[in-house]
Amino acid sequence: MYPIDLSGKNGIVFGVANDKSIAWSIAETLHKAGANLALTYQNERLKSRVARLVEQWDNVTLWECDVTDSKQIGEVFQELKGRYGSISFVVHSVAFANREDLLGAFSETSREGFMKALDVSAYSLIPIAKYAAPLMVEGGSIVTITFHASEKVYPGYNVMGTAKAALENEVKQLAAEMGPNEIRVNALSPGPLDTLSARGIGGFLDMKHVHEQRSPLRRNTTHEEVGDAALFLCSQLSSGITGTILPVDGGYHIMGI
Repeated sequence: MYPIDLSGKNGIVFGVANDKSIAWSIAETLHKAGANLALTYQNERLKSRVARLVEQWDNVTLWECDVTDSKQIGEVFQELKGRYGSISFVVHSVAFANREDLLGAFSETSREGFMKALDVSAYSLIPIAKYAAPLMVEGGSIVTITFHASEKVYPGYNVMGTAKAALENEVKQLAAEMGPNEIRVNALSPGPLDTLSARGIGGFLDMKHVHEQRSPLRRNTTHEEVGDAALFLCSQLSSGITGTILPVDGGYHIMGI
């Protein structure tokens, strides 16, 4: 049992695609803490992969959800209401950009690619929060995932940095709007983590090397550390924290050189 006990708490994690996903490390941690979980998968192609990950779990539900379709998002939360009645937390760990828009010059970003990256990676938080809020009858926590490229230039991250900047502003806007209902909205900002998506980022290995060399802890962040930070934000131990971007990067964000 984790020192933070979420037994009897219900929540949903968006973004599990495989066992390397940040969303999966968070889901594992929340499950170990006793939470009843719903996980979404993007499409039928990914269903069996996600199902295999949770085949030993007895308190999990899987639903298909394409976050670019607000109707599907609304239907998922209707299903959640029918199953649980209310929820305590939501984790939004969803991001996408066309590979060609992560390579080369930022000024070559296509209009279509820009809109796609912003839609999936940033806008999707808004309808998720909208539909989640009515189910958080006793308040709750909404957690998303950002990256330091929202503030600084990371070659190879390109349009995703723009998307993360938009996402962080949404965190603040939603926190201000939903705070009177005791709903907290925060973001975790991990250091570079090995995921399948990260393989599409030019210079990713260099990014990891620089973080390891220059962060105060002189190492890279682990998936488990991100999962633990998410558990904290989903629990009542963080009841006074909202509208915050919480770095989980070994302190890299404080360094000037």
